[in-house]
Amino acid sequence: MPKKLITKSLQYLFFLGLGLMFAWLSLRNLDDEKWLQLKISLQGARLWVGIPVFFMLIASHWVRALRWKLLLEPMGYRPSGLNAFFAVMVGYLVNLGVPRLGEIVKCTLLARYEKIPAEKLIGSIILERLIDALCLLVVFALTLAIQPKFYHALIDTFFPSSPTVPKNEASLFFFFSISGAIILGLLGWMKWKKKTAKDLLVMLRKILLRVLEGVSAIRHLKKRRKFLTLTLLLWALYLYSGYLGFLTFREIAHFGIKEAFTVLSAGSVGMIAAPGGVGAYAYLVQKTMQLYGLNYTVALAFGWLLWLAQTIIILLAGILSFILLPWFNAKREQGMP
Repeated sequence: MPKKLITKSLQYLFFLGLGLMFAWLSLRNLDDEKWLQLKISLQGARLWVGIPVFFMLIASHWVRALRWKLLLEPMGYRPSGLNAFFAVMVGYLVNLGVPRLGEIVKCTLLARYEKIPAEKLIGSIILERLIDALCLLVVFALTLAIQPKFYHALIDTFFPSSPTVPKNEASLFFFFSISGAIILGLLGWMKWKKKTAKDLLVMLRKILLRVLEGVSAIRHLKKRRKFLTLTLLLWALYLYSGYLGFLTFREIAHFGIKEAFTVLSAGSVGMIAAPGGVGAYAYLVQKTMQLYGLNYTVALAFGWLLWLAQTIIILLAGILSFILLPWFNAKREQGMP
């Protein structure tokens, strides 16, 4: 078996295992009493609220497709909006099973139906991911800026300190723990790939250049204002879908924008941490909601319902897009509207 395939398989198994671990952490305290409370919470949930949330999430995928189109226009390509949307949804569907493969699939599909070189599409996806990473950093910064006490609450939850340990020492422990984990991860990667410190510096330099290239590419877009508007709209839809989700349960119906920012931050990390966010999304949303005093069962139900809503949309829209994509393009070739 090729070494590259072994590496990819191990990466997939690692992240899948991470997701299953988060699922276990989320559900491990669910005894008979709490299971009954969970059933009562779900029975009392106002699931009709999910209808506008579904439409907002679908709209976010459509906005992402339109934004992808704008990245291709400077190269001289103007793909159909529907083709871009179908490709995006099929890509998300594939990512549920095999992370990162969905990006290749959606590029392959759009290349096939719009006659665009696949390598140019892949370049646009890399650029799009860099922009999303920068946006996520902004979301994290805003989350902490509008609720300064949240940082210490987060540390106390994930790194509980004893009464004899001051909070600033707990913060330092958190900082050095994360830094140590990153260093150990880099050292492990270097040993596995047989890389030197010079190779690592070259890789970091390439990453920095790509980030700068991404920012520069936005600056040179002909429709820069439209691109930035779509980006803001995309993240606003993500934000307000979580905000509307609070109305599902009476216990959190009073939550506002600051809590919605927290859900967006935690959920985004969860989606990155495991394939399709399985386990990780619900667990991180659950734990962060508990920081606001929400009881275990409602926080658990809320986290899993949010993840389930997004997953159902990807499954239904992804399968439907896979069916409609060849049909739509056959009609285009026949000259039908």
